[in-house]
Amino acid sequence: NGLAIQEIKDSFGADYISEDQSLNRKKMSDLVFHDKKALDQLSLIVHHYTLKQMSIYLDQLKASGEKVAVLDVPIPVKEGFLDLCNIVWNVTANEEIRLVRLQNRGMSIEDAKRRIMIQMTPAQYSELADIDIDNSYDFDILRKQVNQLLEDSLGARGLPYKKI
Repeated sequence: NGLAIQEIKDSFGADYISEDQSLNRKKMSDLVFHDKKALDQLSLIVHHYTLKQMSIYLDQLKASGEKVAVLDVPIPVKEGFLDLCNIVWNVTANEEIRLVRLQNRGMSIEDAKRRIMIQMTPAQYSELADIDIDNSYDFDILRKQVNQLLEDSLGARGLPYKKI
């Protein structure tokens, strides 16, 4: 979130900001996935600005007459994100699949395991959700699950939605 850059710079130092004034994602991830306090600090900063932007966006949608909005939030926060939602879907996959997917994105097995260990557990995510979606298979299966849930949740109530 570009709005958070100055606060990140103030909290972590200029080394974590690239020459183009964007977040140095590699350096920051090396820090926060080895230091829980740093992760918590970064999360506080980013969530503050993200929530502010999401609220503005949702207000604009509401003012334009939109009845449905989907928020793609990797880390739901009880106070804030969840307060904005009528229904929460948790998309998850088993740990083996998650590890493979992280490695396919260029991450070492050690870093992938560390990232998974520092995150909320699948049970904690599930506790926050109204619906759990298993993404341990291919994208076509996920798409079918999501489209069925859209139909069940929105279509059945006459609300507009687009299939994915």
